[in-house]
Amino acid sequence: MNWTRSHRAAASGALAGLIAMVPAALPPAYAAAPRPSGGAATAKETGPRTPPPPQLPRDFHGKGKWIVRDLGITVPFTWAGRNGNSQMIAGGPRYPIWFTNLIYKNSLYTLTYKWPGLSDHRCSRIPGFDLGLLNRKLRTARFVGREILQREPRRYVNHWRVGVVAPQLPPGKYPRFPIALGDVYVDQRDPTTFWQVLQFGLQNLYDPELDEWLVMSTFEHGPGRIALPRRCPPPAP
Repeated sequence: MNWTRSHRAAASGALAGLIAMVPAALPPAYAAAPRPSGGAATAKETGPRTPPPPQLPRDFHGKGKWIVRDLGITVPFTWAGRNGNSQMIAGGPRYPIWFTNLIYKNSLYTLTYKWPGLSDHRCSRIPGFDLGLLNRKLRTARFVGREILQREPRRYVNHWRVGVVAPQLPPGKYPRFPIALGDVYVDQRDPTTFWQVLQFGLQNLYDPELDEWLVMSTFEHGPGRIALPRRCPPPAP
């Protein structure tokens, strides 16, 4: 999620903090029967066919790739959580894209060091955003289905759609605009293990096609490393 500028960060924050490849850039995902669970999460709480929704854990760490397919750019990506704070880092000084997003001490931060055509490199902070708010939004996600991500190794996932649409109006013929939308793919055995996320909408303002993907090659449960960049304002006391 390349949340850059305050309005982009706000939209992205409303979505998920989270989340990195256009479908053409990834191996296809095919519908599949659920894999037998080994005593992990089941769908009993939410119905016979619907598993529990995604929930980002307090402590985790993993690595993968951030892909902006229309720009032809793929960069390394890390994602970590510690005590409810979390941080994404895509790219680095040697890459054409380099940014970090953080949920840190009740604030959402976004800082883009490098992006094609970008001259604004300020760090923005939006207070009042934390892991609890993110997970409450994820609980409203709609279940799409059970799928297999055709990679090595294969990932048996549950596919969810979550988003923010404005204005919020009842069913009927009204103009509506997708502010922030995302497709989240979590492990079928554990909805707190994230393998892939597509995000698109205003939070992808700097990408010409308004969509970006992240895909994880590892995702482990255990505290990761979090560091607020020096140029970002400290959280409120």
